[in-house]
Amino acid sequence: MSKTHVSVIVPAHNEEKYVKRCIESIKKATIRFKGNVEIIVVCNRCTDRTEEIALENGARVVKNEDRCIARVRNAGIQAARGRVIMTIDCDNRMTPGTIREAYIMLKSGEYIGGGAPMRFERYSFPLFLNDMMCRAGFKLTGLYCGIFWAEKKTLEAIGGFVDKRAFEDVDTAKKLHKYGMAQGKKYGVLQKNYLINSTRKYDDLGDWLYFKLMIKNAGTLFKAAFGHTKEYDKLLDEMFYEYNDRH
Repeated sequence: MSKTHVSVIVPAHNEEKYVKRCIESIKKATIRFKGNVEIIVVCNRCTDRTEEIALENGARVVKNEDRCIARVRNAGIQAARGRVIMTIDCDNRMTPGTIREAYIMLKSGEYIGGGAPMRFERYSFPLFLNDMMCRAGFKLTGLYCGIFWAEKKTLEAIGGFVDKRAFEDVDTAKKLHKYGMAQGKKYGVLQKNYLINSTRKYDDLGDWLYFKLMIKNAGTLFKAAFGHTKEYDKLLDEMFYEYNDRH
């Protein structure tokens, strides 16, 4: 069996509409990369054709029943054969040079791992505002998320993705950054490539969606900040863990 250089982990819960185009974007990125790449679709409680489509398009399938995106990603990492791990959500896509650029940055020895800039697949005024907020946040912290890339041994050393039901990406980036500092390495960001972020929820629920949610649920977010998370957990279920069941 040929050596696997990169494993791309794709968590998926009822993503039959999006899994093929995500896999195709990864395949396009393998063309510019000289090594071997495996694609692992982690089917999480899927009741549609996600698994079938993933297999038809050349991906490995791993199954997971946890109601927690961090654990879904970690299941894929555990099953991965590659020395380098990359992660991308199933409704998103990567640009053609993504795998090559991330691999070169890791091989340089300067970086512990990192993330990628984000661009929406379409734009409107509210989506432009949303994009500017995200860019400002990433620029201030330097902790880009979306697409993660790091060596498998590094992710294992930090315990994988932080076991949270939401915003696990931010906490994982912080943990990876801290671990890198101890190794004398930087948390990096791709310079030539980026994540193509899905607008599916905006298409369904309107482009002002997250601004409306922040205003409508200000009390819930305030309570969550002080440890009262019951209402917040319900909101997460509605917007993330149950959304694909309805759409």
